Parts: sequence; C-alpha cells; structure tokens
Amino acid sequence: ARDGRDEIVIDSAGTAAWHVGKSPDRRSVAAAARRGITVAGAARQVEPADFDRFDLLLAADHENLVDLHAIAPDEERAAKAVLLRTFDPVAVAAGDLAVPDPYYGGEDGFDSVLDIVQAACEGLLTEHPQRPR
Repeated sequence: ARDGRDEIVIDSAGTAAWHVGKSPDRRSVAAAARRGITVAGAARQVEPADFDRFDLLLAADHENLVDLHAIAPDEERAAKAVLLRTFDPVAVAAGDLAVPDPYYGGEDGFDSVLDIVQAACEGLLTEHPQRPR
C-alpha cells in the first residue's frame, strides 16, 4: 500500500438475504461519489467462511452483531465480529454504538451515515494500523 500499511481488503455483506444480488442503493452510491468513493457490486449475504477470510467482521448495529455471532462457525471466530462504532471514541463516550439505517430517510441520511462510518474507520486504522493475515 502507498502509505506503508499492509494491504487492507474490504467487503460488504448483509446478515439477511433480502437484497442478495441487487445493486447498491442509488442514494448511497451518490453520497459516496461526492466523497470520491466508488460503491459498486451486488449485495451478498455473510457466510460462515467469511470468518476465516477476514480478520474482523464489522457490524452496523446490535441486531447485526447478534446475527453475525449466530452465523459464526464457533465462539473463537465469533469474536471477530464487533460493532464498527466501538472504534470511534466519541460514539463510545456517548454510548451510541449503532449506525442508523438511512434507507427510509432522505438523501442527507446517507451523508450522515458516511460521516459516522468514516469516524469509526479512522479509529479502527489508529487502533489497528497493521493486522497481519
């Protein structure tokens, strides 16, 4: 990687099969594009093998965390699933660890969620600048 860190592989998947195969929401694509981020692909569901493929599985909220723990093949691998916002010290101090779902709101909800996710990811990179595979 250009910044001297190990390569970071990121994937996105849901804990339920509702949107499998569908494209990302146009509002999330637009909000990300305004920040120079490309969002593309098709939705998929988390599978037990993901717990072997990835060092961390980041959940948006408590319900998804419970679902990830249920999908995990065993307790050791279930420990790889954590709430994303646990890496944002401001969210931890406020006791607000859930990323809100912007789906039923307006365009600005997607921008707010990106702010939340960015803050948590910055904290994640600070806490785990290099994670060997």
